[in-house]
Amino acid sequence: MSSNPAAIESPLPPATRTAEWRNSLDLLVLGAIWGGSFMLQRVAAPEFGALALVELRVLFGTLVLLPFLVAAWPRLKPYRWRLALIGLLNSAVPFVLFAWAAGRAPAAIGAITNSMAALFAVLVAALMFRERIGARRGIGLLAGFAGVIVLVGGRSVGLDTVWAGIAGTLAALCYGVAGNLVKRWLTGLPSTATAAATLAWTTLLLAPWAIASWPQARPGTNAWVCAIILGLVATGAAYAMYFRMIERMGPSRAATVTYLVPLSGVAWAWALLGEAVTPTMVFAGALILGGVALNQARPAVASRSGQSA
Repeated sequence: MSSNPAAIESPLPPATRTAEWRNSLDLLVLGAIWGGSFMLQRVAAPEFGALALVELRVLFGTLVLLPFLVAAWPRLKPYRWRLALIGLLNSAVPFVLFAWAAGRAPAAIGAITNSMAALFAVLVAALMFRERIGARRGIGLLAGFAGVIVLVGGRSVGLDTVWAGIAGTLAALCYGVAGNLVKRWLTGLPSTATAAATLAWTTLLLAPWAIASWPQARPGTNAWVCAIILGLVATGAAYAMYFRMIERMGPSRAATVTYLVPLSGVAWAWALLGEAVTPTMVFAGALILGGVALNQARPAVASRSGQSA
């Protein structure tokens, strides 16, 4: 039997291989940065408090992205009140919830519950905007929620961990709502500038509360270093990197960073803070990430007629 030359897979061109390596490296770097943000919060939150820490985080993040905001402000100005609401839901409330949780429980709790954002985006789209979930996504949602129950419902889990898990889950819910609103309200606007605008609004909205709750005891050097890195790198630079990745590789491929954040978050906390990796964390994380995988997977195309398996 003769071979069919058309069936032989040709090697990728060097430029394509280089682009694929770059995309993979960017995903790993961003996953490590965002996973590390929970470790940074774990160090800084007990000394600053949630509100003061988040104010510093969004302030430094805004400074990094300010050039994008200034350049695009004429286009963004008509949407300023929508941007304020998005800032409240996408930055202010979830950042405070995660920082509050980090002051009371292991960093891994926040990193794992953060992954629920992708599942909540699907649930919110179904409840608020009547988008169809389907059987596969329904199973994914059930797996994700089962993971949260496992994470916060074990007999050996302390009360602080339970509340931290609830706070992280509520933060992920905020992300799910915000993601749907961004899709419907702000499509077509420059994404990096939009992120900068939401951070700027968050800085203004939180400022009075942060000033009122500023710690009386001076935070230590380690706390300050972590707060600055959290703002400049894990917020400002990471946002810019993420939106460039969306433009280069598409939103679906960029969203796979969701799988890396809890893994790197647990690894950072274990390596630098000495936090234990418990079987409960592993099992809960597997359930949540499995649910995310089911929700992000696309059905294969069965024929040219457009029907799918």
